[in-house]
Amino acid sequence: MKVLLTGGAGFIGSHVANRLVLEGYDVAIIDNLSSSSSENLPENVKFYHFDINDCFVEKIVETEKPNIVIHLAAQTSVVHSMKEPFFDFQTNTAATVKLLQYAVEYGVDHFLFASSAAVYGEPLHLPISEQHPVNPQSFYAVSKYAAERYIVNFAQQYNLTSTILRFSNVYGPKQNTQGEAGVVGRFISKIVEKENCIIYGGAQTRDFIYVKDIADAVLKAIVAKKEGIYNVSSNTEISIRQLYEMISEKLSSDAPPSFLSYRDGELHRSVLSNERARKELSWHPIYSISEGLDETINDFLLCNEFRMEGRYNEAYSNQYIGTITQG
Repeated sequence: MKVLLTGGAGFIGSHVANRLVLEGYDVAIIDNLSSSSSENLPENVKFYHFDINDCFVEKIVETEKPNIVIHLAAQTSVVHSMKEPFFDFQTNTAATVKLLQYAVEYGVDHFLFASSAAVYGEPLHLPISEQHPVNPQSFYAVSKYAAERYIVNFAQQYNLTSTILRFSNVYGPKQNTQGEAGVVGRFISKIVEKENCIIYGGAQTRDFIYVKDIADAVLKAIVAKKEGIYNVSSNTEISIRQLYEMISEKLSSDAPPSFLSYRDGELHRSVLSNERARKELSWHPIYSISEGLDETINDFLLCNEFRMEGRYNEAYSNQYIGTITQG
């Protein structure tokens, strides 16, 4: 079974790629490496170093003829989306529409899209189910929801199975600690490097899901080939302050963070119901927050040790690099 995976060298994408290869799928990856690394790629995948808006992506789809497209590539920063809304639209919405057109043109059976809890906006009730009203409150959330609507309409118009997974706050090894998304990685990095950690607010709650559970959900979704929208979450609410305290305890640190005021527009509480995914995809999260933090911390410390000793992972030197030429 052939899978075309966009964003496969990124944080979530690389874990999904590893899982797909492990399960015996034939995987081709498109990634522009703007916020990722080719070192994240597993062996035995085809890799195309292109942006998803590049005109050559159509040629890649035509050449690979995938049965399944898993579309993870995205601009993920809410802050950046507010500064550059057109870039956000191009990357998250327009590129998705192009990919959908290619999928229809070249006979793709199943299109899976990674969306976000951000589309719900300020919750009216908790936990948030898929039936909760959608009220995107950032350009990032708007771009994701617009892409969702295009996907649903393409599925209705053409013989294309579509699955939309709305992720809660994903964390784990390989996450970029820059920007607002990687709070777990930032806390670990600041504590290990004995730097002051700033927390905006602290009482706000989030639903953190470990990245290996995300990869498992993607796999279960393509195996089940279910049409629809599914929350992928831990269904567990934890405050940012509690998260910091858990990480501090695991790292034997008693350094207090600095607390500042809440940032404008920040949600006070958020937790997603994963009941539908449990029932229809036969999926459930395996990792508790404590277990996921243990693996994330261990990975960070190991990578830090490699960097300090000047050692680098050479396990990816034999991967196949796919080539598409003009003409």
